[in-house]
Amino acid sequence: MPPDEPLILEVAIPSPLYRSFDYRAPPVHGDIRPAAGMRVLVPFGRRQLVGVILATRRHSSVPGSKIKNALSVLDTEPVLGANLMELLNWAARYYQHPIGEVITAALPVLLRKAGSRGGADRRVWKLTDAGRARSADEPGRAARQALVLAQLAAHPEGLPRSALPVPLAVLRALHQKGWVSCGEPLATASSGASANRAPPALDLSHAQQQAVAAVSDCFGSFQAFLLEGVTGSGKTEVYLRLIDPLLAQQRQVLVLVPEIGLTPQLVSRFRKRFATEIAVLHSGLNDSQRLQAWEAAARGRAQLILGTRSAIFTPLLRPGLIIVDEEHDASLKQQEGFRYSARDLAVWRAQRLGIPVLLGSATPSLESLYNVHQGRYRHLQLPERAGQALVPRLRLLDLRGQPMRDLLSEPLVVAMDRHLQHGGQVLLFLNRRGFSPVLLCHACGWVAECKRCDARMTLHQRHAELRCHHCGSQRPVDRFCPSCGSSELVGIGEGTERIEQALRERFPAHPVLRIDRDTTRRKGELEAALAEARSGQARILLGTQMLAKGHHFPAVTLVAVLDADQGLFSVDFRASERLAQLIIQVAGRAGRADKPGEVLIQTHHPEHPLLQLLVERGYPAFAEAALEERREALLPPYASMALLRAEATRADYPRDFLLAARQLAEPLVQASLQLWGPVAAPMERRAGRYRAQLMFQATDRMALQQLLRKLVPLLESEKQARRVRWSIDVDPVDLT
Repeated sequence: MPPDEPLILEVAIPSPLYRSFDYRAPPVHGDIRPAAGMRVLVPFGRRQLVGVILATRRHSSVPGSKIKNALSVLDTEPVLGANLMELLNWAARYYQHPIGEVITAALPVLLRKAGSRGGADRRVWKLTDAGRARSADEPGRAARQALVLAQLAAHPEGLPRSALPVPLAVLRALHQKGWVSCGEPLATASSGASANRAPPALDLSHAQQQAVAAVSDCFGSFQAFLLEGVTGSGKTEVYLRLIDPLLAQQRQVLVLVPEIGLTPQLVSRFRKRFATEIAVLHSGLNDSQRLQAWEAAARGRAQLILGTRSAIFTPLLRPGLIIVDEEHDASLKQQEGFRYSARDLAVWRAQRLGIPVLLGSATPSLESLYNVHQGRYRHLQLPERAGQALVPRLRLLDLRGQPMRDLLSEPLVVAMDRHLQHGGQVLLFLNRRGFSPVLLCHACGWVAECKRCDARMTLHQRHAELRCHHCGSQRPVDRFCPSCGSSELVGIGEGTERIEQALRERFPAHPVLRIDRDTTRRKGELEAALAEARSGQARILLGTQMLAKGHHFPAVTLVAVLDADQGLFSVDFRASERLAQLIIQVAGRAGRADKPGEVLIQTHHPEHPLLQLLVERGYPAFAEAALEERREALLPPYASMALLRAEATRADYPRDFLLAARQLAEPLVQASLQLWGPVAAPMERRAGRYRAQLMFQATDRMALQQLLRKLVPLLESEKQARRVRWSIDVDPVDLT
């Protein structure tokens, strides 16, 4: 080929097609040359889309007449470096997802559009003298203003915009009042200097010292560690001790958490401890904030990067360590679109970068414990709580025959009275929001059901609405029964809204704080609620699993699980593991300071083996028993699994497609692999679409991967595929 022949760009386009596309390179200016990881603007059908270059070549297998010209290269250097591109290419292959959508998921929204990368706004917000005088007071009902004042009071040097989880309008309102100012950029730690701001408050226990030493010895090389520590054992302090020397060496540390609610607490601890810029990445940020944090990490300005699962794709200039907190949490697995596990990608990425990865949990996943047994992970244990705190005692409350109102049994009410009178804080857990999960006609038995899902509508009495917690549809509460016309419509069952009302009536002298998705919808509300909970102002805390994970409430002395029976009987083989983890995590909120803690678990099945094992022998004994059950049944982690899902507006379309898919797959099946189905999904109709699934299960992971790689191109060309939406979920954590 003549040397003046145009360069061919292999481009990943954000589309559901399992392939890349070739384009001729556009004219370039100066010394800029297209390279892998750069963004490029290309024509795609009738649209112009931003793609990412996968490779450059001098030839193409596509006929020259069919190759279009790229319009422009948008970057002067790759936005995705070689290591990150390697991760994304591997993830696309392993999770069987289109490479264009995988790469798009890794980019901040603003980089998915044509335009310059821009610069990060690094100005900081600080309290003024008037703000310092006002910060000690409660600014009326403006909870988000109170949150900002409290955060800035704790950081006299100021905080960047990205660290303040409130809308800009809140900051502007405080600025107009003269309580905050916007000033010069935040200074970062100087090269080679210690990044330590405040000395550690406590000496490490022997187990903590061993954990820190083990991971530190592997700095500069790959090793996966599982840090299993009982709740309150000081896992975060281990993280801090590991981070400190890396920051002094100008290395970067990536910390992943499962949910947004855990980020403010960790950020606060990091800022108090380290004088370095922190990049925070999660879905609660606006597009500009996310790009600023992403750029700060990519340029190496931010040495600490903290985020939820998508932060695993953050570029790192000088990586030193990856930490995954609450590694067992299902929220680390993306459930829609590109269905990746951030925990598993963290291990893969650390291996390729040649750095250690630390997975922390009080209730490790069975997959991680299996990897310990296989010698892939090193097991570090913190068996005791930090300081003088003791692990709380768990006790089952048998509800059979007990007089009870709104899930508040008499023994529970007595215990609550006792703890409240002694100055303790009480936390009640119920993983069911709303007022009542069922609206029933007392006259004829009619039940309010979602018109788009195979599910009942939940009554939300405060807003006089019926809401579907599966598809989000809502409508006003019926005044009369649509079936018989009766006005005798009653709410059956209890949700957090109903329990809150009952608590206010039963304990009128004690402030009640409810924390669930309904009370924390607006930006900044969750952070404000958690701050109020930690302050001790609210004496009774009530919430869903948002309250269960990783939070430190020093005044809580009593924790009660109001309904432990929800997860005891389920078609999902993972249900018992999730229930055990949830109970132990919730229980861990009690007695974390110098006051002893008590945990009450209300159940109608006190003899259930899972509950008995947890109460008598703890989570490690449960995990070993559960692993043995999985081994005998050849279920994950002793087997690999994938789900082929399909959905359509007609019930027969998904079934027909999956039957065709099974026929295509059967000739490819090896002895170590089994096909199950197709069957309707446990909830067949959701959001107006009918769903079905075909399961692949193999004792050999490579055999499963080989089958999927051969099957996907066949599915793309299958004519039935045009009538459905289909997707592959590798290593699924939710079978519904």
